[in-house]
Amino acid sequence: MTPIRLLIADDQALVRGALSALLGLESDIDVVAEVGRGDDVLAAAQSALPDVAMLDIEMPGIDGIAAAAQLRAAMPSIRVIIVTTFGRPGYLKRAIRAGAAGFVVKDTPAAQLADAVRRVSQGLRVVDPTLAAESLAQGDSPLTERETDVLSIARTGGSNADIARILHLSEGTVRNHLSAAIGKTGGRNRADAARVAEQNGWL
Repeated sequence: MTPIRLLIADDQALVRGALSALLGLESDIDVVAEVGRGDDVLAAAQSALPDVAMLDIEMPGIDGIAAAAQLRAAMPSIRVIIVTTFGRPGYLKRAIRAGAAGFVVKDTPAAQLADAVRRVSQGLRVVDPTLAAESLAQGDSPLTERETDVLSIARTGGSNADIARILHLSEGTVRNHLSAAIGKTGGRNRADAARVAEQNGWL
């Protein structure tokens, strides 16, 4: 039987090495590439031709969800599993929308991770059951796409003028979007709204 070719992407070298070592012990899994940045995933996949890509969410360059979307667009045959420390319901929905077939948290036992790789490679979907239940209970993000964009920039400390320039909007429109986002998240101010949205996985 041909081993499943696996790419692992995680910005923490220790975690990446541990995942590679543990999954590499499985006779039917072959780790063919390891990267530490989200913007290196596509090039590594094009070079190593994995069957499955295991991606962390929080990585420099681009996050794992954006990398999953890139893979789906360029190499749709590669199945993606998101493995994250951050079990936020909003992340699960965004990952599924980006084309991920699996979503598991990092403290999943090695045997279950290996099983998730096998099941995803067979065309099945694997989702952490606790997160799935939380995600259903929570519902979708209340933020519009524009409110999400505005809040994402605001969280990095951008002023209204900065946000307006980046998104090609007027400062008045930016203020309106921020005000709406603060109201929907229940935040006290823009920083608090960004924090609430991030905790829920909406950003």
